[in-house]
Amino acid sequence: MSSPSPAGGAGQAAMSLRERKKAKTRRAIQDHALRLFAERGYDATTVESIAEAAEISPSTFFRYFPTKEDLLLRDEYDPMLAEAFRRQPSGLAPLPALRAAFRAVATEAGDRDLESALFRTRLAMTVPAARARSLENMLSMMDLLADAVAERTGADPSGPAVRVFAGAVIGALLPVLLAWVESGGETPVADLVDRALSLLEAGLPV
Repeated sequence: MSSPSPAGGAGQAAMSLRERKKAKTRRAIQDHALRLFAERGYDATTVESIAEAAEISPSTFFRYFPTKEDLLLRDEYDPMLAEAFRRQPSGLAPLPALRAAFRAVATEAGDRDLESALFRTRLAMTVPAARARSLENMLSMMDLLADAVAERTGADPSGPAVRVFAGAVIGALLPVLLAWVESGGETPVADLVDRALSLLEAGLPV
């Protein structure tokens, strides 16, 4: 049996350290996988070969990524976005706050991370198994966004207004990702997202 965590700040610091270590391992596994995908192709790369490259066991791999497709779909950006959204000034309405949050996350991610995200997004759109799991990923992001908006506005997170708002944002992001992949990353994703959300903010004038 493990010993109880220390109380107060020390316990929080220990938990933070564990989470950082887990995030570092998760990122290392993903980096090795993406390198192998680029070298061998997605279908030819096995979970066993990824685990070997990352110097972990296949069982450890599955503790971090339930399936190979999750390597393409899971990242830290959704919680980063929710946190950046919460940091925006309280006077901002949800859409302007969300635009600012996306811009902040893109800046924080940096060019290398965005290049990796572009590669993952391209594969996620072309690998049938990943496309099938994308809906689950989008629904999770919608729930995360609905909770953040409800927290900001005091509205019911399960109410129709909040759910429709979150769904509209997710819907706006789909053509953004497609345009980003088609441009080969030439147009910054932060600009594409901002343009899409500005259309939502303007009531989708068509």
